[in-house]
Amino acid sequence: MDIEFDLKKSIDENASFYFNESKLAKRKVEGLKKALNLMQQKVSKREEIDAKKELIAKQKKDKERVSKKWFYSFRWFFTSDNFLVVGGRDAISNEKIVKNKMKKNDVYFHADVFGAPHCIIVAPEKLKGEVFVPPFSSMNEAACFAATFSKAWEEARPIADVYSVKPEQVSKSARPGESMGTGAFMIYGERNWFKKTVLSCAVGYFPREQRLMCGPINAIKFHCKNFFELKHGSKSKEVISRELKALFEKKGLFFELDEFVSIIPNGGFELK
Repeated sequence: MDIEFDLKKSIDENASFYFNESKLAKRKVEGLKKALNLMQQKVSKREEIDAKKELIAKQKKDKERVSKKWFYSFRWFFTSDNFLVVGGRDAISNEKIVKNKMKKNDVYFHADVFGAPHCIIVAPEKLKGEVFVPPFSSMNEAACFAATFSKAWEEARPIADVYSVKPEQVSKSARPGESMGTGAFMIYGERNWFKKTVLSCAVGYFPREQRLMCGPINAIKFHCKNFFELKHGSKSKEVISRELKALFEKKGLFFELDEFVSIIPNGGFELK
């Protein structure tokens, strides 16, 4: 490398000039490095955002490919024995559950709590006239589901009594002098009791349906690799839903906030 000297200056003056030039060049290089690092960070952030958008779009397409099933408009979960349990969300859907969806082989559940939903274990279609007798584990999980989505959770009660009956024991016929409003039914005959049923609530991603599922921890743990258990607490549905949304996003699973709010019971929450 050739170095030019100014003959009008002394050796010390030439050395000082090149020393200052080198410091200036070093500062420029450092500035360029910082600018380059900043640019790389922006590119990485943009790539991360684009990748997230692509993943959300893919998950939406996957959900759209799964045909909309009748039970999606109700509360639902699959037991650890893989039986579908469906419950009402309000008076109108409770009415529909009993009058339009419950079949003769299904098993009806109701918590002995005011304002509890009507729930059923849906009998498999392949029974062909056989009597449907669900496993004891599924019966317990359905009872837990009925209790958890009753007022018991909202009132922070740890347990509730639940009963099951056959569909023919559920009637819209009221006693003389009484009337039955929307979502209200009379129960006749002997009841099968599940006393002091412990409430249980967990939310997980159910790959088979490509949706979030909320139900008893045993069932959610069986079907879902990614799940979170909830307990009674002081956080509202909206607050805990935001926390759940963030936790699922860390696992690469993206859902709208309303999807969390719509599937958990009313009341207060904490992560367990």
